[in-house]
Amino acid sequence: MLVLGVAFVVGGLKHGTQRFSSERARAVSMLAVLAAATMAIPSLANEFHAPAAAHAEALSLICAGVLLTLFVLTLPTFLRSAPGEEHAPARWSTTLTAIVLAIAGASAALTSDWFVTALTPAIHTLHMSEEFAGLVIVAIAGNAVENVVGIQLAARNKMDFAVSVIVNSSLQIALALTPVIVFASLLFSTHLTLVFPTLLALVLLISGILGALIVNDGESTWQEGAVLVGFYVVIAASFWWGT
Repeated sequence: MLVLGVAFVVGGLKHGTQRFSSERARAVSMLAVLAAATMAIPSLANEFHAPAAAHAEALSLICAGVLLTLFVLTLPTFLRSAPGEEHAPARWSTTLTAIVLAIAGASAALTSDWFVTALTPAIHTLHMSEEFAGLVIVAIAGNAVENVVGIQLAARNKMDFAVSVIVNSSLQIALALTPVIVFASLLFSTHLTLVFPTLLALVLLISGILGALIVNDGESTWQEGAVLVGFYVVIAASFWWGT
């Protein structure tokens, strides 16, 4: 919501109405809504005391399996270039790229752990909730590079790349990283589920639907960006208060 909104505002103020591949945008937004709905189901089942609430772990594993399957099935589609796309020649080999990504990923994990530890005193001092710290502060800092790149691409009027960088990042977390973590937790004493606080589940679902409505037409304006940023502010405010 935040980064896509800022990108639309920056690009819209500079270039007016911007256009991008509506076909790819529809595919991404459809998957985003489906992923959000799938991840929200265990939480809603728990909130409304449905019979499935007693089987939260099994339901979470089923949902995680569906998400991971969708990721595998749709990955080849997103790896293919859209019609008319031109790419500069690769400067690094595939092997070197994989090595750099592995080192960067490991370094990011260590830095994130240090960042969360250092943030703990501020959480207590400011009386903010851990949910706010995770959803807002850690999320923005953890995706800083992608956020900046997406906004820069929008400013250069390269909206296909901007939308791809911004939206696909969140989509990959929902379709791949989250289910992998759920399955990996089976190896430990604590088994993670997809049962979130109800407000978080609803926000996830509403955000997916709102994002789909805005990007489906393949056009963006600064007014649409302002709507996304405004909604993000409301979401962030709803998670601020801690104990």
